[in-house]
Amino acid sequence: MSGEDTGMLGTARIKEGVFQSAGMLAIRIALGVTFIVHGIPKFGPGFANFLESQSLPVAMHYPIALGEFLPGVLLIAGVLSRISGAVLALLLFGILIVIDGLFEGATLTGEAGVEWQLILFAAALVCMVVGPGRASLAQLIGSKVKTFPRWLH
Repeated sequence: MSGEDTGMLGTARIKEGVFQSAGMLAIRIALGVTFIVHGIPKFGPGFANFLESQSLPVAMHYPIALGEFLPGVLLIAGVLSRISGAVLALLLFGILIVIDGLFEGATLTGEAGVEWQLILFAAALVCMVVGPGRASLAQLIGSKVKTFPRWLH
């Protein structure tokens, strides 16, 4: 009797693991592509002008562009996903506070709504907390190199 239960639970765990990994892969790809697409134009001069118009230091031009583009690439690859998620979460928190005025009357929906930024922020936090999942370069490296630290996943 216990053998039957273990078998059924084992099958459920395998399916759950596959679905969790597929879900994390989907989140990583969606978040990664979003930040690559939004990060590339920030390398141009238009973003420096935008920073200046917001009374922000123009010197942040390249660090912000790299802070969006590089984590996007790393998330898709599934390596340094936790660190990339943390970097993106910090960037998004800054955007929500400084640009969108989250605590100064920002609305959730509408033309100046922050719902998109909040969804991206939540997805970045998930990547930071959960890690890349099984379908990742970190998992492949970790299976070959036993001393591969978890924080690099």
